Amino acid sequence: MSENTENTTDQTQGETLREETAQAAPEVAEQDRIAELEAQLAEARQAHLYVQADMQNLRRRTEKEVADARAYAATNFARDILSVADNLGRALQAIPVDLRDDEKMKGLVIGLEATGRELEAVFGRNGISKVVALGEMLDPNKHQAMMEMPVADKEPGTVVQEIQAGYTIKDRLLRPALVAVAKKPD
Repeated sequence: MSENTENTTDQTQGETLREETAQAAPEVAEQDRIAELEAQLAEARQAHLYVQADMQNLRRRTEKEVADARAYAATNFARDILSVADNLGRALQAIPVDLRDDEKMKGLVIGLEATGRELEAVFGRNGISKVVALGEMLDPNKHQAMMEMPVADKEPGTVVQEIQAGYTIKDRLLRPALVAVAKKPD
């Protein structure tokens, strides 16, 4: 009888073990599923953060591009109008002093000078300003050296003549100043 009791006990213990294993298997599967879903949630959160960061960068970049477009929209027009200003300046310089004092020419000279002042005022209102050149050291970001001139009393590389005025619009170069720079005499 003792063998029967042992077999019965073994069977009972085996069944209990199988029942516990059967109950544990769904719990393990459920825990695995929870872990998998948590990993997916963490991935989704990370992806969401990346998308938010990209959108913020895109928004900033777009705002900067719009601001630049507003500030520099007139650049091409301004470049074109600079030639008009140059021609007006050359016309005023070409008028001899004796004709400036002539009563017949005085009205024309005054009108040209007033036009020049108005043109400079319009440039100022639109953020266009002249580049300082004479007496400055050559700056390739603002000046374009057209020739070198032997000058004894100036340091080599100093701008000694302005051939054509340079201009900036806001903080950007619109046109470099065409200049002659000093070099050591031979």
